[in-house]
Amino acid sequence: METTETKETQETKQEQEGVTEVEQSESTQSPMAEEQQQNHIKGVIESLLFVNEKPVTLEQFKKVLETVFPSEIKKAIQSLETEYHERQSGMIIVEIAGGYQMLSNAKYASYIRSFYKKKHKERLSKPSLESLAIIAYKQPVTRSDIEVIRGVNSDGVVSHLLSKELIKMVGRKDVPGKPYLYGTTKLFLEYFGLKSLANLPNIEEFDQLKTIDDERLEENLQDSQTEDLPQEQLADGAASQDKKDQTEILEQESESDESK
Repeated sequence: METTETKETQETKQEQEGVTEVEQSESTQSPMAEEQQQNHIKGVIESLLFVNEKPVTLEQFKKVLETVFPSEIKKAIQSLETEYHERQSGMIIVEIAGGYQMLSNAKYASYIRSFYKKKHKERLSKPSLESLAIIAYKQPVTRSDIEVIRGVNSDGVVSHLLSKELIKMVGRKDVPGKPYLYGTTKLFLEYFGLKSLANLPNIEEFDQLKTIDDERLEENLQDSQTEDLPQEQLADGAASQDKKDQTEILEQESESDESK
């Protein structure tokens, strides 16, 4: 009897020791496995951000990372943001229009400009900016509201902003004639790098819109390389400016021919 009990006791001890060894093994591997999983998640996030021209939402990330909780995805994004910031990376991740987007670091913008050497950067004209600012701060507004503030006809500018999907019709004003009311779009937030309308600068800061430095406007309003804004044909004064540029080019060509 004693021999049998001794054998059973020894077997039980061996099983317990085996379980303990397994637990210790799992405990030892757990941090490494967790780190590998985190790196994998961050790798997927970086890939998706890199190939997407528009902000990617948590819901879109979740469709790809089906077994990962949204909180873990957000944690991984924050970790990437910190890593990029600490090593002064050429890329940054910013929260824009309800999603996340990978952009080039503004710190290195001069090197990018030097590399591409673009002489003509297409951007919104000041009339378009004025109208867009009025709509952004006063929305919803009618076309006549915009014209009263600007003091000039704004049909062409409003039509152009509509075609660029920077503004949209949000309803009709309850007055005779029921004119359309206009407001900004999600694309407006993306173009200006805003998380929401709450991130717009104070209205006082926008009073001197006409005196804003042109280079700063190009920095803020320049589109991505793959999705530039077309040259404005409907904006105020655009046609006359084009004719002036063409005349200058013809004069230069004429002078060059004469010198030959």
